[in-house]
Amino acid sequence: MDAAGVVLPGGGSGSASSRIERNNAVLKDPSWFGQFRNGSNPWMARYVYALIFLSANLLAWAARDYGGSALTEMERLKVCDGKSDCLGAEGVLRVSLGCFVFFILMFLLTVGTSKLQDPRDAWHSGWWSAKIAIWVGVTLLAFLLPSTIVRIYGEIAHFGAGVFLLIQLVSVISFITWINDRCLSEKNAERCHIHVMVVATGSYVISLVGIIMMFIWYTPDPSCLLNIFFITWSLVLLQLMTSVSLHPKINAGFLAPGLMGLYVVFLCWCAIRSEPAGESCNRKAEASQRTDWLTIISFVIGLLAIVIATFSTGIDSQCFQKSETQGGGGEKEEDEVPYGYGFFHFVFATGAMYFAMLLIGWNTHHAIKKWTIDVGWTSAWVRIVNEWLAVCVYIWMMVAPIILKSRRAAGGSPPV
Repeated sequence: MDAAGVVLPGGGSGSASSRIERNNAVLKDPSWFGQFRNGSNPWMARYVYALIFLSANLLAWAARDYGGSALTEMERLKVCDGKSDCLGAEGVLRVSLGCFVFFILMFLLTVGTSKLQDPRDAWHSGWWSAKIAIWVGVTLLAFLLPSTIVRIYGEIAHFGAGVFLLIQLVSVISFITWINDRCLSEKNAERCHIHVMVVATGSYVISLVGIIMMFIWYTPDPSCLLNIFFITWSLVLLQLMTSVSLHPKINAGFLAPGLMGLYVVFLCWCAIRSEPAGESCNRKAEASQRTDWLTIISFVIGLLAIVIATFSTGIDSQCFQKSETQGGGGEKEEDEVPYGYGFFHFVFATGAMYFAMLLIGWNTHHAIKKWTIDVGWTSAWVRIVNEWLAVCVYIWMMVAPIILKSRRAAGGSPPV
């Protein structure tokens, strides 16, 4: 049971300890080049996978905006009545399919890895030439598949992208509640009091200013009932989260609902921004009809945001393991992997479906303008539902401990 003496089933304790020492030496090297030079490193591997994912995003964008003429030459891809925009959307799905297959394969090969001496750790953190070759191979193979398979994948991708949004949502809310719990703990409450008040007040001010600006920008006429409903309901949800957090039995303070308010207002703003151009209530979308530098910069930022969101969510397997770690010591052993490899690759696999949905506006049957991302009524409603679901998850995370505690009290504590 002693963690100091790690012994492999086959008696390879020497190789295990040497691998652990090598990993520790690699992690202590401050330079990125030095960490790559010294061998495989799970922390640096994250950035290589993120670079592969970014490359897939760029390839999908190129296939959508500039691949129409090339795809038209491939007779097997003519399933959209000759519309090059639709062929471009199918190109996005094919690139996404290749990326999905690569990361789901990595998920199957690394899920359950818990120790650094496991051979799967070396596969996750190294063998880059082989893995890049696999990614390129499955991407090329995706362009040779019949259109029927691609269309089926496109339908499945709607569900996979929803799973990604749910994982991301839980990750964000868990991070917010973790910050709140740390700041309100007995150890840090007095030291962080001023910081908490400043951040909470700033969050509420920014949220309210955002709501006011959305009323000014996106409700130019009283007939814009849908936008008025979206914005007003976001204000109601902010008040609801604050009321629940300040309930005497919960007493979570102002910080968590303030930060959640920022997240909710941001999701509402993204939803309204996703409304298609030509709507009288979305003057901003009409102003962005022509392609200019601002449109291009917004697109690039949106693309990078997808990669960053996928990357940050992928390494946050902790928020889904709280129930497993609360009873134990919480300290990682020296030979444990630094994050869940299987979860990391699963998030990237669903992220591949997510970026496809953003680039085609969650709809494979409608054309999307160049240099745009996540535009269309389907995109807008996905954002709104995500906002409402985020509030439901947050309130449940606040209320659930109280409910479970009262149920245990009513049923009587089991004998220890």
